[in-house]
Amino acid sequence: MNVPKRCFDVIFSLLLMLLLWPLLLWSMLGVLRNDGGPIFYGSERMKTPHQSFTLWKLRTMRPDTADHGVTGGGKSARISEYGAKLRARRLDELPQLWNILRGDMSFVGPRPELKTYVEAAPELFSEVLKCRPGVTGMATAVYHRHEAELLLKAPSQQETEEIYRRRCLPQKARLDLTYREHQSMCFDLVLIAKTFGLVADVRWGRQGHRPSKRISRPPHSDQ
Repeated sequence: MNVPKRCFDVIFSLLLMLLLWPLLLWSMLGVLRNDGGPIFYGSERMKTPHQSFTLWKLRTMRPDTADHGVTGGGKSARISEYGAKLRARRLDELPQLWNILRGDMSFVGPRPELKTYVEAAPELFSEVLKCRPGVTGMATAVYHRHEAELLLKAPSQQETEEIYRRRCLPQKARLDLTYREHQSMCFDLVLIAKTFGLVADVRWGRQGHRPSKRISRPPHSDQ
């Protein structure tokens, strides 16, 4: 275990919980008021190639019992208007502070993938998941916009899956392995700062304009 990194995760997650609980409560009430229940969405993710955990988010999409895989153009119509606002500001990910505090995740690391993708590429993820999964990471900071553009162009879930498995997963894995080689607390802080900068860009745009209605956040999951 990387003790300094774990200490940072615990202290910073507790601090953010204390500071952001009104924002989380406001967001929860917004989901309930605009979209009804359930408020939270739990997704099985992998913290190691053989160990899973439940990643928590605020629900941003209309429920579908047959749902699976990453979100692309075929699923974008299920994202609610209020859910799109949460996604654009990444407020739907606030419940992951609990995942960090529990030790399921870190602030920085490879995004935790769905079980189906990990099982399909065990050799690849045996290397990627030597780092604890993170809310953000090098792949998120560098690749997320290109990934979102690729997947949103896919008109069906089948095409979304093909693009994600063939093009996105290998590229993200390369970035995650590069992060592992250069991991340090300073590098983690740079990636956290980069992520906050990306959120600001999505919200207002670099020229001060409001964003389009298309969702440009990274489509990590079925939510």
